Amino acid sequence: MLQVKQQLLVALGQALETLSPGSGDKAAFESPKVAAHGDFAITAAMQLAKPLQLNPRQLGEQLRQALLASAPFQQWVQDIEIAGPGFINIRLKPAAKQEIVREVLAAQDGFGVQPSQGQRVLVEFVSANPTGPLHVGHGRQAALGDAICNLLATQGAQVYREFYYNDAGVQISTLANSTQLRAKGFKPGDAQWPEAAYNGDYIQDIANDFLAKKTVKSDDREFTASGDVDDLDSIRQFAVAYLRHEQDLDLKAFEVKFDNYYLESSLYTSGRVESAVQILQAAGKTYEQDGALWLKSTDYGDDKDRVMRKSDGSYTYFVPDVAYHITKWERGFSKVVNIQGTDHHGTIARVRAGLQAANVGIPQGYPDYVLHTMVRVMRGGEEVKISKRAGSYVTLRDLIEWTSKDAVRFFLLSRKPDTEYTFDVDLAVQKNNDNPVYYVQYAHARICSVLLKAAGTSDDVVDTLALVDGKVPRSLIADFVANLKDADLSPLDSPAAQALMLQLSKYPAMLSAAAQDFAPHDVTFYLRDLAASYHSYYDAERILVDDPVVQRARLALVAATAQVLHNGLAVLGVSAPTSM
Repeated sequence: MLQVKQQLLVALGQALETLSPGSGDKAAFESPKVAAHGDFAITAAMQLAKPLQLNPRQLGEQLRQALLASAPFQQWVQDIEIAGPGFINIRLKPAAKQEIVREVLAAQDGFGVQPSQGQRVLVEFVSANPTGPLHVGHGRQAALGDAICNLLATQGAQVYREFYYNDAGVQISTLANSTQLRAKGFKPGDAQWPEAAYNGDYIQDIANDFLAKKTVKSDDREFTASGDVDDLDSIRQFAVAYLRHEQDLDLKAFEVKFDNYYLESSLYTSGRVESAVQILQAAGKTYEQDGALWLKSTDYGDDKDRVMRKSDGSYTYFVPDVAYHITKWERGFSKVVNIQGTDHHGTIARVRAGLQAANVGIPQGYPDYVLHTMVRVMRGGEEVKISKRAGSYVTLRDLIEWTSKDAVRFFLLSRKPDTEYTFDVDLAVQKNNDNPVYYVQYAHARICSVLLKAAGTSDDVVDTLALVDGKVPRSLIADFVANLKDADLSPLDSPAAQALMLQLSKYPAMLSAAAQDFAPHDVTFYLRDLAASYHSYYDAERILVDDPVVQRARLALVAATAQVLHNGLAVLGVSAPTSM
């Protein structure tokens, strides 16, 4: 159907060009607000009527006649109607909609995926300081970042995942001091315990392993503890490595991987922070006042100029951010996306101002930002605020253990990032249609069950197969589906079948728009709609009927549906089970 749509768009462009030279680029189809009005809508007649000094309906009729005379519209369109002030509603022939089934089955995992565009994109996300376990907010960021990476990859981008973290500074000093106090036998509540210290039980765990002289290894570092409670530097390095390892375990449980870990400290040791400051000074974009160095950020739309170097000689936190983003540009990333909490909103203007002031060729609006709110967690009808392990918040691993990786990912992606979200643990473990991830996964599993039965694989036979994680391997189903590609699809002419096929055809455009807008929540909405269309179809028509031609056609349709469900879930990092 995608090819059908393209043929119709070309014919529409040619017709518009004939009626109004230079208007061919206005060829576009919209989705009617009311499904009963048709499959596509055209608004070009209303757009062109005024400059052509024609009545929109009259122009619409001229356009209708031109379209009816074109070969693609004769082949694929059943009817064209003029409605309202000049809307043109198009109703496709069943054969046009049936083409989408062949396209999905032919492309399989590649359906909706665009060829490589050569653009290198860096997505920075999670970026949690190694001072404690990953909390639910980090989980939302991990889900968003990973799904956005997957979305961009479907549109031909070369995506690079990066984790940036502060391995120095006040928070790391607090971590080291808190661990040292625990190693010396002190605990929260003691007179010697500072108010700013970290109180979670994980600090005692770090102290115990430090005293045991253990070695910890994370994706980016390895360190062996000295065991000396007075060796604060060893405590600091061990604590950072320990928590980086803990974060790795959290991310592994969430099935998130990074291509690189970038240390903030390296920006200082490599001289990049000083270099960035010198570039800004040389460009005449700074000035001294009250013993501090200021950036003229108001020249670039900021509401006030910003301090870069304080009177004590230390840099404010946005300065290394500017240096860091210059490195991203120098590494060849023409597009950069940062996934951060809404508390970072104030840094956007000053970082972009610093990058423009540096005048190193970075375009305006670089980098892109996706800001997300925090997440409330409800369990047993009450808000959960404290994790014993973390001390003050619910950890990502808590949430995964209470529910599942799939539920956490789907739920955290089911709303726009900047909207408040409440994660309902009780809903996430329910096995009914109220649970959105179960609803979508069940649609996929339900189709797989039908395909296995059609393939002659009874439950007894399935029991003897070498299952993968207790599930029927997709390869077994794929072998059967491969034989459906040449099925006669003409029996797929019922309203329910056509509605399902039309829903399938929306996937590529939805995927492209979601990537453009950094909106993985659009994928969750689409998958729920597709699952609903399938369940409605299943209720309306038996699939395993006696007529072999009808059965093969219906099997091809549901197999295509399973494929698109699988593809969409993969973008979200959620599994598509073959049985439930």
